Amino acid sequence: MHPDISQAAGAVKISYTVSFPEAQAHYADVEMHISGLNQTVLDLKMPVWTPGSYLVREYAKNVESFSAAAENGTLSAPKVSKNCWRIQTAGHTAVTVKYKVYCFEISVRTSFVDAAHGFLSSAGTFMYPDKMLHEPSTVHIIPYKGWDKVSTSLEMVNNDPFTRQAPNYDILFDSPVEVGNQDVFGFDAAGVKYEVAMCGGGNYDKEKLKKDMAKIVEQETAIFGENPNKHYVFIVHNYARGGGGLEHLSSTVLGASRDNYKNDQGYHNFLGLVAHEHFHLWNVKRLRPIALGPFNYDNENYTTDLWIAEGFTAYYQNLVLRHTNLITPDNYLNAITGEINTIENQPGIKVQPLAEASFDAWIKAYRPNENSVNTNISYYDKGAVAGMLLDLEIINDTKGQKSLDDVMRYMYDTYYKQKGRGYTDTEFKQGLEKFAGKNLDDFYKKYIYGLAAIDYNKYLGYAGYSLVDELAATNEPGLGIALVSNNGKKIVTAVLRAGAGWIDGINVNDELSAIDGVPVTDISTMLDGKKPGDKISVSVIRDGLPLTLPVTILRNTRVKYKIDPLPGASPQQLAVQKKWLNL
Repeated sequence: MHPDISQAAGAVKISYTVSFPEAQAHYADVEMHISGLNQTVLDLKMPVWTPGSYLVREYAKNVESFSAAAENGTLSAPKVSKNCWRIQTAGHTAVTVKYKVYCFEISVRTSFVDAAHGFLSSAGTFMYPDKMLHEPSTVHIIPYKGWDKVSTSLEMVNNDPFTRQAPNYDILFDSPVEVGNQDVFGFDAAGVKYEVAMCGGGNYDKEKLKKDMAKIVEQETAIFGENPNKHYVFIVHNYARGGGGLEHLSSTVLGASRDNYKNDQGYHNFLGLVAHEHFHLWNVKRLRPIALGPFNYDNENYTTDLWIAEGFTAYYQNLVLRHTNLITPDNYLNAITGEINTIENQPGIKVQPLAEASFDAWIKAYRPNENSVNTNISYYDKGAVAGMLLDLEIINDTKGQKSLDDVMRYMYDTYYKQKGRGYTDTEFKQGLEKFAGKNLDDFYKKYIYGLAAIDYNKYLGYAGYSLVDELAATNEPGLGIALVSNNGKKIVTAVLRAGAGWIDGINVNDELSAIDGVPVTDISTMLDGKKPGDKISVSVIRDGLPLTLPVTILRNTRVKYKIDPLPGASPQQLAVQKKWLNL
């Protein structure tokens, strides 16, 4: 027997035992014990998604060998929907359920098990009894041979690292578990104990990471005025090539490239990921859109505010590195221009408003196709730009006295701490207006709900900067297509809206074989000697058949922005600049 959370006699008790008898084949075995039942039917469900990653992932697809039993034998337990098993419990106060979970998808939001380690994404591992999301549970881990550590934010039972407890299912599903031989080290910051669990090796410097991660923690805590955790866990999966992160209430999972810690760009990218996911412990895990909690684990949970939850977080990940002096002002401005260049070179910026990008994340953001560049905009990138514009507006309007930081703290205090609920679209807008000291209807109409071209120079001008397109005066020829070289073949991977290829019928998956009869051997030189307006003959192979298309070359409309200082900046512009960039 393993410990259960103490409860009043007769109350429901739920416990899990997770073991890995076939870790080498990527399986986790789960045994779930439920007692204190008083019902004829018990529905057990597996979540279809995990908070923080807005796509229905159908975790039940990885479940097999489901069975249910009581003291006197097997119980009927048919599957009644894609993620629900119905157990006939009449006459039984306790049942034991067993099932296996196949774990072989590498990402921060999916479980992965092999002989080296086990990573359990909780929403894809633990079933829950329907209508009992409020119930506590315990999780007992039986490690695979040679594994000796567990890293998770779930609290220990009786100081046993292999037995953990969750006060309810929202917290269980928000607490991933790493089991193995991870390299564990820690640091204290903002009155909180931080654990870093490094999996997969890497050329990281522990002492440097402790110092720099602590700076990030302290800076972000200062924005919100408190750090609500007792302890927090960074689970870092190091791969040959890795990336991405997923936030949780008191932990995060990061993907990283194990050999990138020693080069400046790689290290700064990792610190940016740390800053991004850690910022989420306030922004979205506690200060949240009203639709994001209590969660519906059976269906999509729609909100138009992911541009705040994710976009503002993307804005702050670079700003925090700047405010801690972990990157230079020039590095910071380059990061900003990178985001601007990304969205301004995406035709979808003229098609999908920012609020709509948030709402449609479930069907578009995580399911991109060959035409997404023409129809979608990232609520991360454009949301980060919106955060920058609003920050500069507030700093300018208050003559350097206030910033977006003040909005974030006010909203956290008001809606998370005082009201104990999420905010509506209107309430967040009112919070911004409170500190900008002005009505933001026009801003929202243009940039959040509309498709107006962003007036970057208005906002950057507040801080004494201007945005300059380095390609504005060029007249480069372009086909408006993206190509990759695959075994010597030049394959079209994207056709940009309103470009030459779009207008004259070049398709994605076409093999571009010749231009004016000359074989295409080098993508970079295939238009040498050509100019916008020239009419050319483009030979392609489509579905195995040759095809020749008459195409009129157009000017390459790609932009390449940089941020330059304005000459003769005023005292107010310099004050805004100082506040914004922490100069």
